[in-house]
Amino acid sequence: MDEIPPIEALLRLMTRLRDRESGCPWDAVQTFATIAPYTIEEAYEVADAIARDDLAALEEELGDLLLQVVFHAEMAREAGAFDFDSVARGITGKMYRRHPHVFGDGEDGSGGWEAIKARERRAKAERASALDGVALALPALLRARKLQERAARVGFDWPDMSATLAKVDEELGELKEAIEDGGDATALAEEVGDLLFACVNVARRLGIDPEQALRDCNDKFIRRFNAIEDGLAKAGKAPEDSTLEEMDGLWEAAKRREREAAGS
Repeated sequence: MDEIPPIEALLRLMTRLRDRESGCPWDAVQTFATIAPYTIEEAYEVADAIARDDLAALEEELGDLLLQVVFHAEMAREAGAFDFDSVARGITGKMYRRHPHVFGDGEDGSGGWEAIKARERRAKAERASALDGVALALPALLRARKLQERAARVGFDWPDMSATLAKVDEELGELKEAIEDGGDATALAEEVGDLLFACVNVARRLGIDPEQALRDCNDKFIRRFNAIEDGLAKAGKAPEDSTLEEMDGLWEAAKRREREAAGS
């Protein structure tokens, strides 16, 4: 007897897990909403394995992510909505449609992908917005960049970098004014959001992924703060036992070491 193809074995496994009588009690009661956070988490773990250049981990994390797809597809099959095969057929058809330069008689597809996507969105809705289809669950920085890219494609964008930077200055000024006026939490949050959105616009114009830039900044902060802790530990102290001046001095020393190492 031939071995069951791996994807078929995985689909059967999920059907068994979801069985209300003989399956796993936890898996059997899950819904799209309860599983969605795990799906997002697994996607991030895939990205983390890639960032660490760990191919063994990537293989495992891709399996975990595939399980999420199978989980959602099985729940949809139970509801009579769609199944894994229709998901696979759908994405295959979409890739054919969006690559006419590869699978059809179209010309070079550079720049055509988004135009094809826009036509597909318009076909799905009576009143299609240029911003339709930007997922709500995306990280806020990534979603801001995608919204800005969509708006820019229809001409709603600052004319140049100078105007984009001026918007950052404007939003920073409004935040300072709100703080000085003793604005409430809602007003302050709105001004902070406006400032972050303007900063994302700068990153977009520079061709920088703001999400990755902030991740890199987080890593840098951890690295330099750890240097503060190490420096204090050598003196028999902890951060809570030291002054801001001491910690700032160790921070600046860590910065200097990094710059010297980068220049060597």
